[in-house]
Parts: sequence; structure tokens; C-alpha cells
Amino acid sequence: MSRTLDPKDKYYIDNPGRVKAIQAEMHKRGIDVYLGSRIRTMSFVMDAFCPWRSYIIIPSEGLPTFFTFIIDAARVADETWLDRDHMSAYGPLEGIDQVSAITNFIKLNLGLKKGRIGYEDGVSTYTAEGNLTHWEYTHFKDALPGFEWVNAHDIIDGLSIIKDKGTIERFRTASLMVDEGHKACRAALENGGYKGMTETVIGGIAALAMRKAGSVSEWNFAGLNEISSGYRTGLGACTPPTTKEIKAGEPLMLDLHSLFMLTMGDHSHNYLIAPATKRQRWHADNFIALVQIVMDNYRAGITPGKLVEIMVDLARSRDCEFQILPGCEHGIGMFGDEWRVGATINSAMPYWTDPNHVYRENEMVVLAMQYAAPEDNIGFRYENDLLITKNGCELMSKYPFGIEEIS
Repeated sequence: MSRTLDPKDKYYIDNPGRVKAIQAEMHKRGIDVYLGSRIRTMSFVMDAFCPWRSYIIIPSEGLPTFFTFIIDAARVADETWLDRDHMSAYGPLEGIDQVSAITNFIKLNLGLKKGRIGYEDGVSTYTAEGNLTHWEYTHFKDALPGFEWVNAHDIIDGLSIIKDKGTIERFRTASLMVDEGHKACRAALENGGYKGMTETVIGGIAALAMRKAGSVSEWNFAGLNEISSGYRTGLGACTPPTTKEIKAGEPLMLDLHSLFMLTMGDHSHNYLIAPATKRQRWHADNFIALVQIVMDNYRAGITPGKLVEIMVDLARSRDCEFQILPGCEHGIGMFGDEWRVGATINSAMPYWTDPNHVYRENEMVVLAMQYAAPEDNIGFRYENDLLITKNGCELMSKYPFGIEEIS
């Protein structure tokens, strides 16, 4: 049976209201039917985990209909708010393949023979986006002659950028689960506990603690929890754990992820495994200062470009501007809604962040900053979900900020 929506639930999301808001935008643009294919769209509308190739058909009026691979249809139907009459499956048989099932639905169930179809296209910095593929686009278009196809992904992007109360509460809960992972890691590492421990093991310790706290998954897009030690801390912003042992005299970075009701807790914490050198401490102090100044300047009214400018000015004064990579624009939403800030596609770099995007209250981003000094075999990362407020920001993870030395 489908899930009943309860407005009194602290995690409540008005999904029918979201559908009506999408339809209002469709009406403004003269779009008769919306063909959603991205994971972020499924999460935003369905409020259910939809990892298999799926599609959602949103008519100009009434409820949407969801299509997914047949092996996952029953499970999604049990978890979403939509009733069974608006759930459908496709499979590898003639007549029920995704092109046939969806085009027949548009022509027969919706009774449309012509009109404008909004679809989702674009570019993403990560693989699991879900834009309509060339094969899908050409086959859908051939099966629906007489229809005009309009790239309309920015309808969802625009409506989802300001977070409602239920979504914000979900992020708060997910972030506190990450904190439990960090606490478990700190306890396991101290008093020489790191000796003989590998990156994969400390990642597993974090995962177990977060699962006990209620997390249902780690982040699926970047190798679960991201762990790096020693020279690997300076390699980049995606470090799935390896069997490398954590050793004395090296840095250690723990970037942990939880998943709760389709929202992700995301927080990075850095350590220096004793004995730390003066050079390592210099790098660490630089990073702390740079992250702190960005934290202090997030607020409604500021732009990603201005935040970068503030941070770079400080980095130059500390002679470390070539080590820092700012991620002031790293947007975050429900599962699949990752990275880009802003909703339009007419910026100088289409589908990338608009550096002049003006933050508003109740936007959410991930403060994601990377510091890399590979010549010294050291690097740091800081990530934390945050909520933009009128006069500042709310950091979702409450784990203490700093780079401490563990012996």
C-alpha cells in the first residue's frame, strides 16, 4: 500500500503541492506534459528511493504517473505517496518497454495527439544524473510525431532550490547521524588504536555507527564514505577508502555520509596522526582559517563569487592560494539533487554554477573546501551541509571544527 502523508509529521513534505507547483510552471510555458527522467526529479516528486531507470509523467492537471523497471515497481509503490493507479512498470518485452509504455500512456490515457512535452537534458559533474539519453530522446520523439520537445529541467531545479520545513528537518537528522560516525571513529583512533588500521576499516566503523543511529545508506555517488590518509589526502575531492594503513606522522581525512529519508548528512573531519611537523601544522592552520572565514560569510544576499573572493584574499595573505580549492557553490537537495547552484541555463557556463547567484533564506548548500599540498604529502577537506539564513548560516553537523593531533 502507498504511504499516507501526515502534515503533523516533522518530516512531512507536501508532495501533491509540489506537483501543483510544477503544473503551474508548465501552464506558464504552454507545456502539456512533463517527462521527468532525473533521479532528483523522482526524489522531489515521489519522495521514494528510485535507483533504477525511471520516468515520471506529469500531466497539465491531476496526479503524475510513475514508470520504473519491473523488478522495483512493487517496492516503490509501497514507499511512495502515489496510489497504485498511478504506478506502472516497464520491461524488456514488446509493448511494455519504456518507449511503448510511456508513449502509449501519453496518447491513450492522456488523450494527447500533439502538444508540447517538457523533458530533462543537460550536463552533470557526476554520473547518476538521469538526463534523457540520445537513444531515449530519438525513440520517444519518433513515437510521438506532432509533439514539440522543450528542455524544461529548470522547472524542477527552480522549485526545489528553497527547502521546506520537512526537508530541512530531514537534513538536520541525517547530519546528526554523521556526527555519531565521527564520534565512533575518534574513539577507535585514539590511544594508538589507529595502529594497523586501514582506511577501509575506519570507514566501516563509521558506517556501523551511523547505521545504528538510523542511516539507511552511505552516499552512492562517491564510493560510500570517503577516507584518505598520508599522501592520499592531497589527491583530490573523491577518495574511496583503500587498504592503506593509517600511520604515525601522517594526515587523515574522514568524509562521512549518511542517508535519511532521501537527505544526506555530509561532514568531513581531519586529523594529524602524531608526531605532526611544524609544516603540517602550518598547512592545518591555514585550512582552518580559510574554512572559518567562509563559514562566517555565508548568508542571504551573498553570492558564491563573493565568497570565493573573500576566501582567496585571505589565502593570498597566508601565502597558500595555490593549495585551496573553494566549493562555496556546492548545492544539495534530496537524493540525486547534487552540486549545481542556480536554476537557469543561460549563464556564461551553462549547467554550471552561476557565480552571481544570490543566496536566499532556506537554500541549502554543502560548504565543500579542499586544500591540497601534494609536495608535502598532505591535504585536508571540509564538507558540511548548511542552511542559509537571513544573517548567517546553520551548520547541520555539530561535530567540533578543527584539526587535532591524535597520538
